Amino acid sequence: MVRRTVTATGRLLLGLLLVPLCLLALAVTFFTLVVSATYLGLILLPFAIRLNRAVASLARRNAGAWLGTPVTASYHPIRGGVLARVRVVMGDPQTWRDLAFLAQHVVTGPFGAIPAVAFWGALGWALSLPLWWDAFGPDHHIYLPWALDSWATVAFTVPLFMALVAAAGFRVVPLVAEGLSQLARSLLATPQHVRLAERVAEALDAHGHELRRIERDLHDGAQARLVSIAMRLGIAERVLATDPGKAAALITEARQSTEETMTELREIIRGMYPPILADRGLPGAVAALAARSPVPVETETADVGRLPAAVEAAAYFVIAEALTNVARHSSATKATIVVRRTENRLTAEVTDDGRGGADEDGGSGLAGIRRRVSAFDGVTTLTSPPGGPTTLRVELPCE
Repeated sequence: MVRRTVTATGRLLLGLLLVPLCLLALAVTFFTLVVSATYLGLILLPFAIRLNRAVASLARRNAGAWLGTPVTASYHPIRGGVLARVRVVMGDPQTWRDLAFLAQHVVTGPFGAIPAVAFWGALGWALSLPLWWDAFGPDHHIYLPWALDSWATVAFTVPLFMALVAAAGFRVVPLVAEGLSQLARSLLATPQHVRLAERVAEALDAHGHELRRIERDLHDGAQARLVSIAMRLGIAERVLATDPGKAAALITEARQSTEETMTELREIIRGMYPPILADRGLPGAVAALAARSPVPVETETADVGRLPAAVEAAAYFVIAEALTNVARHSSATKATIVVRRTENRLTAEVTDDGRGGADEDGGSGLAGIRRRVSAFDGVTTLTSPPGGPTTLRVELPCE
């Protein structure tokens, strides 16, 4: 109980320290909104919103540390030109939730610290009561309902007063910290229905990209080959009576093209859900990817077991894309794949000793990886300093 009250006091005092930052963020935002009619204001507005996000992030950590569960929020990424960035920050609902929190915390932050300060101040006053009584004597009024006319009365009053203050403070201070933390979570955390809508949108987006990829592969590859086969067979049919040798050559070419088309169709089908996943599971599929990689790869996939098919496919394609990037862009001499399952989450990590500096906007497929993982409410982390090494880590829920 004492420890909980001490922790609550620390959280309330940290909330008090956030008040000046909230005032600063609100002032900067108000100023940029006032001058947003000018080009300078449009440029500054996204930076002001970033300041709001930083202060709100500190408040989330403070509230989450007290509640015992992280308080998380999802923001729309601030990208594009000046007008596009303004549209993003103004159209993001989390922007307005952050502003609402900053405004209310300017009021609740100081009031929330009052019970903690009063509690510890009252305890300190009770502990110092003998010193006050000894310094001023029994005739001095110390705001108690009875007179302190002897050391015996003082010895009785101090523990009694401390017990009463502790009984109230040990209950009130944590209760105030709990209430303010819950209020912060209600304003700063992205609502569940919004998260669900974002997940659905990400899943649909990933599905749309996958369909477009399949359509492109069919149109540019298999369909073109089938058209070529039909043309060869048509020509062979016309020249069969007059030039059997040429017709036979065209039929041979059509047969070879048919075999190539079948191979390409099998590759497209394998891209939808690799048969090796059904046959050997994710560990076997990862071992096969490592064996085909032109860069030497070490794998660690112990105790993964069987997973939901969608999760296995997502992890497989992430690792395959990562190994493709290693071979094409990194100039690496070796790579490592570590796949682990802890409780209800699957973690896949691909590390290479290449030159680093991976860029998501450089057409390396990293944006597609992040999009695919986000569709499962997963987390993608990329660490790629110039000079390397590069580590791509994804976490996927596998309940």
